[in-house]
Amino acid sequence: MATDASAYEEMLKGLWRENPTFVQVLGMCPMLAVTNSATNALVMGLATLFVLVGSSLLVSSFKRWIPKQVRISLYIIIIATFVTVVDYSLLALVPAIHKELGAFIPLIVANCMILGRQEAFASKHSIKYAVMDAIGMSLGFLIALLALGSVREILGSGSLFNVDLFGANFEPWVIMILPPGGFLTLGLLLLFFNWFTERRKQFLLKVAQADQSVAIVGVKDNG
Repeated sequence: MATDASAYEEMLKGLWRENPTFVQVLGMCPMLAVTNSATNALVMGLATLFVLVGSSLLVSSFKRWIPKQVRISLYIIIIATFVTVVDYSLLALVPAIHKELGAFIPLIVANCMILGRQEAFASKHSIKYAVMDAIGMSLGFLIALLALGSVREILGSGSLFNVDLFGANFEPWVIMILPPGGFLTLGLLLLFFNWFTERRKQFLLKVAQADQSVAIVGVKDNG
């Protein structure tokens, strides 16, 4: 049971405490480039999830047989194999979205978040922990992509997942679907995340201090 709980914790850390976008500030290239719509953000997030989970599974499975001298090269080859699967699958299934994402699907190979998880985690832990870590990190990345893509599409196009929200009278903020809108929205999301995290720390600190005060009073009463 304790092992299951710790594996579950490995997944949860990527959603908030070690979120690859809002905490580690990784994967900024696709984060800014493909989030002009929620659909593109969702597809990129799912593609990244498939690549990260698949590569972490293989790296963890064969870590004992991977020579240290060539480990980075082998990690890149493994990642590139899964990226190729994603690239051709999207081309066959959703060619329009594949065209919009363009070179950013192949560039998943160069995503420092994916290579970093292989070097820092998957190559040092069991398959179970490596896969749970990969799921958590990729879901955290997906949530960040969706948050950014949804805000930009709603304000920049008046729609969400290509569904019109405000009717013909809405005047879209065109800047939101342009690069400056991506930087602005990402900055505001980072600001909100850091503010919320700091408020949460202060709240937990106050709770801990209150519990400590109650415990001291209880000891004095018993004395």
